[in-house]
Amino acid sequence: MKTLLLVIEFVSAFALVVAILFHSAKGEGLGGIGGQARIFGSQKGMEAGLNKITTVLAVVFMVTAVFLGIMK
Repeated sequence: MKTLLLVIEFVSAFALVVAILFHSAKGEGLGGIGGQARIFGSQKGMEAGLNKITTVLAVVFMVTAVFLGIMK
């Protein structure tokens, strides 16, 4: 059981990092200094889907972390 939780924890952590990296930047950052700020918004459907995936992965990660902490 503990091995299964560790595998789920590792896979969800890796997938969470990838999902977060797929998100588009919300602010202008250093691009705003040179006048290269984005004028057009990103695709709303894709961003909403990424938000849902990221939320689910974060919940799975936290739940498995709690269970692994309890099983200590």
